[in-house]
Amino acid sequence: MRAILIILVIGLMGCCTSKKAPQSQLAEQPDSVAQFIPGPPALVYKTRGDYYQLVPVLLSEDKKEIITYPHPKDLIRGDGYALPDSLSNGYLLDNRGIGANVAFLSLTYEEYASLQEVPTADQLYDRILDRDPLTELYNCGLRTSFSDPVRQINELIGSGELQAKCRRVK
Repeated sequence: MRAILIILVIGLMGCCTSKKAPQSQLAEQPDSVAQFIPGPPALVYKTRGDYYQLVPVLLSEDKKEIITYPHPKDLIRGDGYALPDSLSNGYLLDNRGIGANVAFLSLTYEEYASLQEVPTADQLYDRILDRDPLTELYNCGLRTSFSDPVRQINELIGSGELQAKCRRVK
């Protein structure tokens, strides 16, 4: 019985003590760091032309094949389409999942969403309008880290901080 009591006392002492980092270590840690972890990113971009209504697909590194494209129903969001959000100074906020190797089809969201069958990658490749449409692409971290992405990213653009706060991808 006495051995059990000693073990319990030692166990309680161990769980109730804490080891604090020296003050110098605490001061070295930054207040906030952009987190680039899995999840939907906030991608902000500009294009060479007006591709706002056109469906994006992702190409391989050599741009010779489509590696990712949506199902026609993936383009529908609520009562509309998953079009990008318009931002200040001609920037757009992605709502579909583009990337540095994005290409735009000659099909609008409405045309593509009304397709009765899912097209093949080869069929879509023949419908590519522009294989290198981006002039700028920024990753602003997790989209969920913004309470109002359009307003907050517009503030970054307006203050000239987009390049400083977001990572340039292209």
